[in-house]
Amino acid sequence: MKLLTLARDLQRRRARERHNQFVAEGIRTVEELLRSAVVPRGALVSPALAGSLRGEAVCELLHARGVLIDHVTDGDYATATSTESPQGVLVVAEVPPRDLNTLVLQPRARVLVLDGVQDPGNVGTLLRTAAALGVDATFAMPGTVDLWNAKVVRSAMGAIFQHPALACTWDALDEFRAARHVPLWAADAAGTILDKITVPASLALIVGNEGAGLSDFARSRAEQGVAIPIVSAVESLNVAVAAGILLYHLRP
Repeated sequence: MKLLTLARDLQRRRARERHNQFVAEGIRTVEELLRSAVVPRGALVSPALAGSLRGEAVCELLHARGVLIDHVTDGDYATATSTESPQGVLVVAEVPPRDLNTLVLQPRARVLVLDGVQDPGNVGTLLRTAAALGVDATFAMPGTVDLWNAKVVRSAMGAIFQHPALACTWDALDEFRAARHVPLWAADAAGTILDKITVPASLALIVGNEGAGLSDFARSRAEQGVAIPIVSAVESLNVAVAAGILLYHLRP
Protein backbone atom coordinates (compact mmCIF):
# COMPACT_ATOMS: atom_id res chain seq x y z
CA MET A 1 0.00 0.00 0.00
CA LYS A 2 1.34 3.44 -0.93
CA LEU A 3 2.20 5.63 2.04
CA LEU A 4 -0.30 8.34 1.02
CA THR A 5 -3.09 5.77 0.78
CA LEU A 6 -2.10 4.27 4.12
CA ALA A 7 -2.01 7.68 5.82
CA ARG A 8 -5.49 8.42 4.52
CA ASP A 9 -6.72 5.06 5.76
CA LEU A 10 -5.23 5.60 9.21
CA GLN A 11 -7.62 8.47 9.85
CA ARG A 12 -10.09 5.69 10.78
CA ARG A 13 -9.84 3.87 14.11
CA ARG A 14 -10.48 0.47 12.56
CA ALA A 15 -7.60 0.97 10.15
CA ARG A 16 -5.27 1.98 12.97
CA GLU A 17 -6.22 -1.14 14.88
CA ARG A 18 -5.88 -3.36 11.80
CA HIS A 19 -2.46 -2.04 10.79
CA ASN A 20 -1.29 -1.32 14.36
CA GLN A 21 -0.03 2.01 13.03
CA PHE A 22 -0.92 5.67 13.48
CA VAL A 23 -0.20 9.10 12.02
CA ALA A 24 1.80 11.85 13.75
CA GLU A 25 1.22 15.26 12.18
CA GLY A 26 3.13 18.53 12.40
CA ILE A 27 6.70 19.63 13.03
CA ARG A 28 6.66 19.50 16.84
CA THR A 29 4.95 16.11 16.97
CA VAL A 30 7.31 14.59 14.41
CA GLU A 31 10.33 16.02 16.26
CA GLU A 32 9.20 14.36 19.48
CA LEU A 33 8.44 11.07 17.74
CA LEU A 34 11.90 10.94 16.21
CA ARG A 35 13.45 11.51 19.65
CA SER A 36 11.53 8.55 21.06
CA ALA A 37 11.73 4.77 20.67
CA VAL A 38 8.58 4.71 18.51
CA VAL A 39 9.31 3.10 15.13
CA PRO A 40 8.59 5.34 12.10
CA ARG A 41 7.57 3.61 8.87
CA GLY A 42 7.51 6.52 6.45
CA ALA A 43 6.90 10.24 6.08
CA LEU A 44 4.85 12.46 3.81
CA VAL A 45 6.28 15.90 3.05
CA SER A 46 4.56 18.64 1.05
CA PRO A 47 5.81 22.01 -0.28
CA ALA A 48 4.19 23.69 2.77
CA LEU A 49 7.23 22.58 4.76
CA ALA A 50 9.66 24.42 2.48
CA GLY A 51 11.30 27.64 3.62
CA SER A 52 11.17 26.76 7.31
CA LEU A 53 14.49 26.20 9.05
CA ARG A 54 12.76 23.98 11.58
CA GLY A 55 11.07 22.08 8.76
CA GLU A 56 14.39 21.53 7.02
CA ALA A 57 15.82 20.28 10.32
CA VAL A 58 12.95 17.78 10.59
CA CYS A 59 13.76 16.48 7.10
CA GLU A 60 17.37 16.03 8.15
CA LEU A 61 16.22 14.08 11.22
CA LEU A 62 14.07 11.86 9.01
CA HIS A 63 17.02 11.19 6.71
CA ALA A 64 19.28 10.50 9.70
CA ARG A 65 16.80 7.90 11.00
CA GLY A 66 16.61 6.30 7.56
CA VAL A 67 12.89 7.06 7.23
CA LEU A 68 11.46 6.76 3.71
CA ILE A 69 10.12 10.18 2.59
CA ASP A 70 7.38 10.57 -0.02
CA HIS A 71 7.10 14.09 -1.44
CA VAL A 72 3.49 14.93 -2.35
CA THR A 73 1.53 17.99 -3.42
CA ASP A 74 -0.16 20.17 -0.84
CA GLY A 75 -3.50 18.98 -2.21
CA ASP A 76 -2.66 15.30 -1.78
CA TYR A 77 -1.19 15.97 1.63
CA ALA A 78 -4.42 17.64 2.76
CA THR A 79 -6.33 14.40 2.09
CA ALA A 80 -4.21 12.58 4.66
CA THR A 81 -4.35 15.11 7.49
CA SER A 82 -7.01 16.28 9.91
CA THR A 83 -5.42 19.65 10.70
CA GLU A 84 -6.92 22.92 9.48
CA SER A 85 -3.49 24.46 8.77
CA PRO A 86 -1.17 21.60 7.79
CA GLN A 87 2.54 22.16 8.32
CA GLY A 88 3.53 19.82 5.53
CA VAL A 89 4.98 16.86 7.38
CA LEU A 90 3.48 13.70 8.87
CA VAL A 91 4.92 10.35 9.87
CA VAL A 92 3.27 6.94 9.77
CA ALA A 93 4.57 4.93 12.73
CA GLU A 94 3.99 1.71 14.63
CA VAL A 95 1.85 1.81 17.76
CA PRO A 96 4.37 0.95 20.52
CA PRO A 97 3.76 -2.36 22.32
CA ARG A 98 2.36 -1.72 25.78
CA ASP A 99 1.18 -4.56 27.99
CA LEU A 100 -0.84 -4.08 31.16
CA ASN A 101 0.63 -7.24 32.66
CA THR A 102 4.24 -6.08 32.34
CA LEU A 103 3.65 -2.46 33.33
CA VAL A 104 5.94 -1.48 36.20
CA LEU A 105 4.64 0.96 38.84
CA GLN A 106 6.65 2.98 41.30
CA PRO A 107 6.28 2.09 45.02
CA ARG A 108 4.12 5.21 45.48
CA ALA A 109 2.24 4.89 42.21
CA ARG A 110 -0.14 7.26 40.52
CA VAL A 111 -2.41 6.06 37.70
CA LEU A 112 -4.89 8.10 35.65
CA VAL A 113 -8.06 6.39 34.38
CA LEU A 114 -10.19 7.92 31.61
CA ASP A 115 -13.87 6.97 31.74
CA GLY A 116 -15.53 7.77 28.43
CA VAL A 117 -13.52 10.94 27.74
CA GLN A 118 -14.35 11.58 24.11
CA ASP A 119 -12.76 14.84 23.01
CA PRO A 120 -9.36 14.13 21.39
CA GLY A 121 -7.96 17.49 22.49
CA ASN A 122 -8.88 16.81 26.09
CA VAL A 123 -7.37 13.33 26.01
CA GLY A 124 -4.14 14.65 24.51
CA THR A 125 -3.94 17.33 27.21
CA LEU A 126 -4.67 14.74 29.89
CA LEU A 127 -1.81 12.57 28.65
CA ARG A 128 0.58 15.51 28.59
CA THR A 129 -0.51 16.57 32.09
CA ALA A 130 -0.15 13.05 33.45
CA ALA A 131 3.34 12.75 32.00
CA ALA A 132 4.36 16.16 33.39
CA LEU A 133 3.16 15.29 36.90
CA GLY A 134 4.93 11.94 37.06
CA VAL A 135 1.90 9.68 36.67
CA ASP A 136 3.02 6.09 36.08
CA ALA A 137 0.41 5.22 33.45
CA THR A 138 -2.88 6.28 31.88
CA PHE A 139 -5.64 3.78 31.08
CA ALA A 140 -8.37 4.54 28.53
CA MET A 141 -11.55 2.71 29.43
CA PRO A 142 -14.30 1.69 26.96
CA GLY A 143 -16.02 4.73 25.48
CA THR A 144 -12.86 6.86 25.52
CA VAL A 145 -11.54 8.16 22.20
CA ASP A 146 -8.76 6.12 20.58
CA LEU A 147 -5.42 7.14 22.11
CA TRP A 148 -3.80 7.01 18.66
CA ASN A 149 -6.28 9.37 17.02
CA ALA A 150 -4.17 11.98 15.19
CA LYS A 151 -5.61 14.87 17.22
CA VAL A 152 -4.89 13.06 20.49
CA VAL A 153 -1.31 12.46 19.36
CA ARG A 154 -0.92 16.10 18.31
CA SER A 155 -2.50 17.51 21.49
CA ALA A 156 -0.29 15.33 23.68
CA MET A 157 2.74 17.21 22.30
CA GLY A 158 4.92 14.10 22.27
CA ALA A 159 3.92 12.82 25.72
CA ILE A 160 2.19 9.75 24.30
CA PHE A 161 5.49 8.52 22.84
CA GLN A 162 7.04 8.30 26.32
CA HIS A 163 4.18 8.04 28.83
CA PRO A 164 2.66 4.54 29.19
CA ALA A 165 -0.90 4.98 27.90
CA LEU A 166 -3.08 2.09 26.77
CA ALA A 167 -6.66 0.97 26.29
CA CYS A 168 -8.04 -1.20 29.07
CA THR A 169 -11.16 -3.13 30.07
CA TRP A 170 -12.79 -2.79 33.49
CA ASP A 171 -12.04 -6.39 34.39
CA ALA A 172 -8.38 -5.96 33.46
CA LEU A 173 -8.18 -2.76 35.51
CA ASP A 174 -9.71 -4.47 38.54
CA GLU A 175 -7.20 -7.32 38.30
CA PHE A 176 -4.31 -4.91 37.80
CA ARG A 177 -5.24 -2.82 40.84
CA ALA A 178 -5.94 -5.82 43.06
CA ALA A 179 -2.55 -7.38 42.29
CA ARG A 180 -0.77 -4.12 43.12
CA HIS A 181 -3.01 -2.90 45.96
CA VAL A 182 -3.92 0.36 44.23
CA PRO A 183 -7.18 1.96 45.43
CA LEU A 184 -9.45 3.71 42.92
CA TRP A 185 -10.60 7.27 43.63
CA ALA A 186 -12.99 9.24 41.48
CA ALA A 187 -13.06 12.93 40.59
CA ASP A 188 -16.59 13.70 41.73
CA ALA A 189 -18.23 16.99 42.70
CA ALA A 190 -20.13 15.09 45.40
CA GLY A 191 -16.93 13.66 46.86
CA THR A 192 -14.80 14.72 49.83
CA ILE A 193 -13.13 18.10 49.43
CA LEU A 194 -9.53 17.73 48.34
CA ASP A 195 -7.86 19.39 51.33
CA LYS A 196 -9.84 17.33 53.86
CA ILE A 197 -8.68 13.90 52.81
CA THR A 198 -5.75 11.60 53.62
CA VAL A 199 -3.99 10.41 50.49
CA PRO A 200 -2.89 6.75 50.28
CA ALA A 201 0.60 5.73 49.19
CA SER A 202 -0.60 4.50 45.78
CA LEU A 203 -3.66 5.73 43.95
CA ALA A 204 -5.59 5.44 40.70
CA LEU A 205 -7.69 8.51 39.85
CA ILE A 206 -10.61 8.22 37.46
CA VAL A 207 -12.05 11.19 35.57
CA GLY A 208 -15.30 11.10 33.61
CA ASN A 209 -16.91 12.21 30.39
CA GLU A 210 -16.92 15.91 29.53
CA GLY A 211 -20.72 16.25 29.61
CA ALA A 212 -22.12 13.31 31.54
CA GLY A 213 -19.34 12.99 34.10
CA LEU A 214 -18.56 9.62 35.66
CA SER A 215 -20.55 6.65 34.47
CA ASP A 216 -22.53 4.72 37.07
CA PHE A 217 -20.29 1.77 36.29
CA ALA A 218 -17.16 3.77 37.15
CA ARG A 219 -18.67 5.39 40.24
CA SER A 220 -19.67 1.98 41.63
CA ARG A 221 -16.05 0.83 41.43
CA ALA A 222 -14.53 3.87 43.12
CA GLU A 223 -13.63 3.54 46.77
CA GLN A 224 -13.55 7.28 47.36
CA GLY A 225 -14.82 10.42 45.65
CA VAL A 226 -12.69 13.55 45.73
CA ALA A 227 -13.80 17.09 44.85
CA ILE A 228 -12.10 20.39 44.05
CA PRO A 229 -13.46 23.33 46.08
CA ILE A 230 -14.78 25.87 43.54
CA VAL A 231 -17.16 28.82 43.89
CA SER A 232 -20.86 28.06 43.56
CA ALA A 233 -21.25 30.32 40.52
CA VAL A 234 -19.14 27.88 38.47
CA GLU A 235 -20.75 24.50 37.90
CA SER A 236 -17.69 22.52 36.84
CA LEU A 237 -14.20 22.58 35.33
CA ASN A 238 -12.88 21.22 32.06
CA VAL A 239 -11.90 17.58 32.61
CA ALA A 240 -8.23 18.19 31.75
CA VAL A 241 -8.03 21.20 34.07
CA ALA A 242 -9.71 19.28 36.91
CA ALA A 243 -7.42 16.29 36.43
CA GLY A 244 -4.35 18.54 36.48
CA ILE A 245 -5.37 20.13 39.79
CA LEU A 246 -6.19 16.78 41.37
CA LEU A 247 -3.06 15.03 40.15
CA TYR A 248 -0.90 17.86 41.45
CA HIS A 249 -2.45 17.81 44.93
CA LEU A 250 -2.58 14.01 45.07
CA ARG A 251 1.02 13.54 43.94
CA PRO A 252 3.13 11.22 46.16
